[in-house]
Formats: sequence, structure tokens, C-alpha cells
Amino acid sequence: MSSDQTHIIVGASLAGAKAAETLRQEGFEGRVVLVGAENERPYERPPLSKDYLRGEIPREKVYVHDEGFYAEHDIELRLGRTAESLEMSSSELVLDNGERLRYERLLLTTGAQPRRLSIPGAELDGVLYLRSIEDSDALRERLDRGGAVVVVGAGWIGAEVAASARQRGLEVTVLDPLAVPLERVLGAELGAVYREIHTDHGTEMLMENGVEAFEGDKAVERVRTSSGRELDCDFVVVGVGVEPRTRLATQAGLAVDDGVTVDEYLQTSVPGVFAAGDVANAHHPFYGERIRVEHWANALNQGPAAARNMLGRSAAYERLPYFFSDQYDVGMEYTGFARTWDRLVFRGDPAAREFVAFWMVEDRVVAGMNVNVWDVTNPIKRLISGRLPIEDRRLADPDVPLDELAVAARGGVA
Repeated sequence: MSSDQTHIIVGASLAGAKAAETLRQEGFEGRVVLVGAENERPYERPPLSKDYLRGEIPREKVYVHDEGFYAEHDIELRLGRTAESLEMSSSELVLDNGERLRYERLLLTTGAQPRRLSIPGAELDGVLYLRSIEDSDALRERLDRGGAVVVVGAGWIGAEVAASARQRGLEVTVLDPLAVPLERVLGAELGAVYREIHTDHGTEMLMENGVEAFEGDKAVERVRTSSGRELDCDFVVVGVGVEPRTRLATQAGLAVDDGVTVDEYLQTSVPGVFAAGDVANAHHPFYGERIRVEHWANALNQGPAAARNMLGRSAAYERLPYFFSDQYDVGMEYTGFARTWDRLVFRGDPAAREFVAFWMVEDRVVAGMNVNVWDVTNPIKRLISGRLPIEDRRLADPDVPLDELAVAARGGVA
């Protein structure tokens, strides 16, 4: 492979760091440049709402690689630098300091940014968002002070922050316009399980409630809800979803639709330019549609896949989506993708918080979630990828091992 080529990665994220690592592992001898807007070397985001936020692990544990990794592998880090423009005609990336970097291949791993509320009081001190390690540090300092927090949004970030704050002994109230937490992903039935998990730990769940305003003198002191309640608080955490960072791609004329649109090889509408991670809306061969996945495992695996395709390997990205969450003493793993479904089938007891749930379309498993049940992700993957009919009663029967069902599904009988 030519040593005079330059491959640039825009976004010093998990996806970006793993892509850079893979370029070297695969034998690329040219120049690798990794550009990041933050001054931190690449780190992982899941701990920011969980054990790092609670002060249970040191900062060093969140980084993707140790400090010397990039120099040792001749990966140029441009930290604290923003990519201002991508000039397709000359194959150049222009940085905010005026530096122009010419490339043969370029990968966008620019991630996503929190959606911000535009309501009265939104700019008050103490209205916090969580995306970066700096955000997590600021939030941890608030947790250390104790008091009362209102969490706006009962999605994954909101639910995990609420759990961490409650574990640290704060008074926690969660607001969300939906009927149960995580309803968009899990549905009403499983969302109700998570509502009870939070209320059992003393968190007040104000569901079917929006936020009208934040009030206070310079700093937030209370939250006014759509139902007219006023909630006194010491600070607020807003977790109402994220938006893919597509500015650079849009300005460059790349196809953009809820993220940078890419094919199964993670290549954009312009040959030689790729995207991976939260920002990529990728055609998934298994599902036959584009999906954008905002989770750790997707960044971990898509970055290396994109790197291999930058080197001409032509390997389609076909991994089933996977994510995990820990809230209080309840851990879960979710495998697959269910935009819609016919019903849920449970193996185990949801009330005991130890079960596996299967999302069914007709007689096929399209997604599965194990809660406080471990070492079942691989058979769940095989059940999904087998696409074969499985009887509900066999899925629900704990005496029928999932491995056995998965092998049967592969063999054409389940």
C-alpha cells in the first residue's frame, strides 16, 4: 500500500480511534490524521452517565487507547481543531486554523450533539446536558453537592443519569411526555417495567408531562411543567435525544438524511469519502433499509469496517445492532432492531427483573433483550438472523435452552 497516501478521519471519537487503529493493523503505511474538536484524546461515552459520572472509575479508564498509542502507531492527532470545510474538488479538508490537508480517503466520525430545549429559562446556569467528558465532570460536581435534580427526558441518557443521581443519594424527578420511560424503543409493556425500577428506588417519575419553563434568578431554581406543577431543584439535566453532526457533510454536498447517508460499505454519495458511528445513516443488508444507530457497539464496529473499506476491502457492514444499559442493579443487553412489532414474548419474570424479552413479527424474532440474564446474546443473534418461525411457547419455556432453539433455527426447524 502506498506510503505517500493520506487518510483523514474527522472526529476523534470511539469510531474514529478504532478506524485509525484498524488502518495500521491492516498494513496501511501512509499518513493517518485524526482530527478532533475536543482537547481530549478519544474516549468512550457509556461511562459518562454511569460509573465515571458516579466517581467509581478514574478518568484514565474512559480513554479508548493509552496516551502513547497514537505516537507509537504514527497517527497524527489534531486535537482542539475543528474541520471548517471539506473541498471535494481538490480533496482537501480545511481546519479552523487555516491548515489544508489533502487526502486520498476521508472518514467522517463526527458523532451527534444533544438536542437543546428552546423554552424560557433554557440558558439559566444549572441547566445541563451530557455528551462530553467535560459535561460529565460538570455534572459530577453537581452530584457531589447533593440536593434535588430534575431530569427532562426518560430515554437512555435521562434514565441512566437519573439512576446515577439517585444512587448518589440525590432527590430525583424525571419528566417525560410519554406514558413510560423508553417507550419509543421498548414499547409500553417493557417501558412500564423500567418505570417501576425507578420508582422502587425512590425516583419520582412524572410521565405524560412536558416542561414549560425553567425559572430562577440567574441559576435554575425550579421547573414548571405542562400540567402546572412547579418542581424546586438545585439543577436540571436535559436528555431529549441527539442530532447527527452533519454540517460538514451538508456544506460539502454529500447526501444527508437523518445523518450522512452511506451504503452497506459505509461509503457516502462521493466515492472515497466514508462515514461511521452516530453520524452514519447506513444501508443495512439484513434489514434492507437505512438505519442510524446511536450506540457504543455500532461505533466500536463500524469504525474498523469503514477503515477496511477505505483500503479497498469491500466488506459490507452486516452486524446486528446491539446496545446495553445499566440502571441501579438492573443490567440489560438489546440485540436486533424492531421499528414495529406484533407482540412481546417473555422468558422469565419481568416483575423479578430477570428475564428475556423477544419482539416478534408474525412468528419471527426481530429483536431480543436480556435483563439480568447473561451469556445469551449470541443465541439471540442467531434466532434473529435465522429468520425462521419459532413457536411462542418454546421461546417462553425456560426449560428449552436458547442455544437449542438457535441451532434449530439455523437448521431450518424451530
